[in-house]
Amino acid sequence: MYEGDVFQSSQNGNTGAPLYVAATRQHVGKTSTSLALLSGLQKRFDRVGFMKPVGQQSLQVEENGKIVDCDKDAVLVKHHFGLDHLKYGDISPVLIPRGYTRDYLDGKIRLEHQEELVYNAYRAVSADSEIVLCEGTGHCAVGSIVHASNAQVASWLGAKMILVANGGLGNTFDELELNKVLCDKEGVEICGVIINKVQPEKLDQTREYLTKALDLHWDGVPLLGCVPDRPFLGCPALSDLEKLFKTKLLTGENHKLRHYRVQDMNLVATSLQVFLHTLRKNPSRSLYVCHASRNDILLGFLMDHPLRKQGAGNESALVVTGTDEYPLSAQVLDIIEGLNESGNAPPVMLAPYPTNVAMDMIHRYTPKLNFEDDNRVNTTVKHYEPHIDFDLLLERTGHLDRANQVN
Repeated sequence: MYEGDVFQSSQNGNTGAPLYVAATRQHVGKTSTSLALLSGLQKRFDRVGFMKPVGQQSLQVEENGKIVDCDKDAVLVKHHFGLDHLKYGDISPVLIPRGYTRDYLDGKIRLEHQEELVYNAYRAVSADSEIVLCEGTGHCAVGSIVHASNAQVASWLGAKMILVANGGLGNTFDELELNKVLCDKEGVEICGVIINKVQPEKLDQTREYLTKALDLHWDGVPLLGCVPDRPFLGCPALSDLEKLFKTKLLTGENHKLRHYRVQDMNLVATSLQVFLHTLRKNPSRSLYVCHASRNDILLGFLMDHPLRKQGAGNESALVVTGTDEYPLSAQVLDIIEGLNESGNAPPVMLAPYPTNVAMDMIHRYTPKLNFEDDNRVNTTVKHYEPHIDFDLLLERTGHLDRANQVN
């Protein structure tokens, strides 16, 4: 129903072709890149539009007195950048919850309906924007089973594709090549590549040789940016661990946005005396894990906190595992309640998993950006944005002559 040229003809004369960001695989920093791109575009255009045409994980938000479902990344972008001229329904037109794929294959959802939702949303966003940035979902093939892959949606919109990959050379280019095949199949122009999480000592080498590879194989598609790795951005906050363990902080709720390096996670299997000595010796912000049978460790951690408040270990947190089989006693809960009322308790979290399982879950977990964690979002934007060549991007996509000058 809606072919690419129909979408292109619908574009606001002031917006030109939208920019579409897709990754080569999971966990490569696509959302981080999108945030940095939007930040840079806001410095160059007065009104920037945004869409997550197809989303998977959603949040419920209120708009005009109604509760609507919106992709979580779209909520983050609208909230962080103050995109008050855009509606939640327009920036997240298609959501794919559990059961959606079966309904599509059963014929309960039509391709034309999906296209119409995206078309109408893009028309609304572009009507009040000078340039539109679209964030895809995963790699270019995600959504193929419902005929709404990133490559297909970009084709509907007549968008220019920005591919995002993780640092390296051979494997990185292989992944880029796989995604390029889908873009070529759908007639989508790739306007540039951004490489994330590059080892800082290999930044110049990666930039040099990936530029050569793109010149050789992709007829001059430019490398728009090489972003050095920054481990902090991959460190989970306590709020992330709440989601991971489907639990809430037992104490220290006001510290839930505090981040911890997984390398600083310590299993407590010693005496209380040795633990308290370690607590005062280790880095101030360390994450400790102990089993729920160790009431001595839990109470020692809580009671010793006022003594550590201005010294070593004062930002530490404790994860208590095995609480499904070893629930805390009423006496311990009473002590915790008293500490919470005093407002002087360090963060403690209960995890209803065996110790080895909980620690493995933390090691494997990749934290995602969310609108509550302004610190991580701001740090991400400040880290990524300077490494992206916006002038080259806008020149390649035909937007440079309309952009404001940035000093």
